Amino acid sequence: MRPLARGLTLALLVATAVTGCAGSDGGHSSPSGATPSGSSTRRDAADASTGTPAPSPSNVYASAGAGALSPVALKARQMVYVPNTMSNTVQLIDPRTYRVVGRFSTAREPQHVVPSWDLKTLWVNADLGNTLTPIDPVTGKAGRPVPVEDPYNLYFTPDGRHALVMAERMHRIDVRDAHTMKLQRSLRVPCAGINHADYSADLGFLVASCEFSGKLLVIDSKVTRVRKVIDLNAVHTPGATSPEEAMAMPGSPKNGLLPGASSMPQDVRLAPDGRHFLVADMLRNGVWVIDAHTLKVSRFLHTALGAHGLYPSRDAKQVYVSNRDAGSITVLDSATLATKAVWKIPGGGSPDMGGVTADGSQLWLAGRYDGVVYVIDTTTGKLLHRIRVDSGPHGLCVWPQPGTMSLGHTGNMR
Repeated sequence: MRPLARGLTLALLVATAVTGCAGSDGGHSSPSGATPSGSSTRRDAADASTGTPAPSPSNVYASAGAGALSPVALKARQMVYVPNTMSNTVQLIDPRTYRVVGRFSTAREPQHVVPSWDLKTLWVNADLGNTLTPIDPVTGKAGRPVPVEDPYNLYFTPDGRHALVMAERMHRIDVRDAHTMKLQRSLRVPCAGINHADYSADLGFLVASCEFSGKLLVIDSKVTRVRKVIDLNAVHTPGATSPEEAMAMPGSPKNGLLPGASSMPQDVRLAPDGRHFLVADMLRNGVWVIDAHTLKVSRFLHTALGAHGLYPSRDAKQVYVSNRDAGSITVLDSATLATKAVWKIPGGGSPDMGGVTADGSQLWLAGRYDGVVYVIDTTTGKLLHRIRVDSGPHGLCVWPQPGTMSLGHTGNMR
């Protein structure tokens, strides 16, 4: 979500709806053309050289199981890359010693470190600095920044040809060459705060969140048109923070926010069985469940204050939900979506974005408001380490990760 420089505090941000959003419809309607279709761009996820299993209908993340590193990923230096929005730096943490072993400066407000589709480059998204900085994962060294307008977040088309820059403040998705980052075309979006996304099981379409409008967009895989707008504001959920309450909190940002929203969708991840999209919501304090076939709201799962990030376990049996304002992680059963456990950070914290280690034994999360990185044991939920970093850590990337391709963010691997 938007950086600390916009006045983020431990209070929830308020999502706002775009007035007069043409073509919008509520979460319980299904216009013609909304049913997903197959994708001719579907890449065979099995890698003959590694024997990595192809995704099955019961587990779309089968190729990203524990230890299933591709030949390209095997060459990478084991490292955790932490972008610090307030300090304009990226720090390198050795996951074997849990010590900061490097640092380099970036343009203004680096938000996420994103693995490229072919796993050969890690991209630092500095949105207010208008640059993407490449990192060589073999050496851990940064290259020459590439001028790119407003790269708040970064995704890739399933065929690996195009990069999708979530130009949040520009209200558009910029489609660029996946290697050179040269602009090819733009898709204007009918909402505010275009941010996170994930693809369907057949890779035929993606669902993207609009955090300041309280809406989700359904977009074709080639990103040529918005097929559907799902208005989360129209659906009542228990345990929500009202916009009025959030706006009354000290330091709550007001600039650029539009009235009328009661939802603030954040991270989007496809459930391991491919049947639902899961969407964390900072304002509703839980996770939306969206039917991947009908594209309707199926149900809502209350977790805790400030639900933000979503991470499937390496065996795909669990999904970890980082509750940033509650200082906790909710563990969901992937099959039933029931809560299995709640891991509380001792003394409180602000767990934000991150990733699961290649072997699945640890969950690494940025402590957004505390200048730390948390390392959590995924078996016990115990906080193993609290590593001090620069100010405003955000979308850290644990690398390498299993999988044959990256769809973007801090490691949406398939």
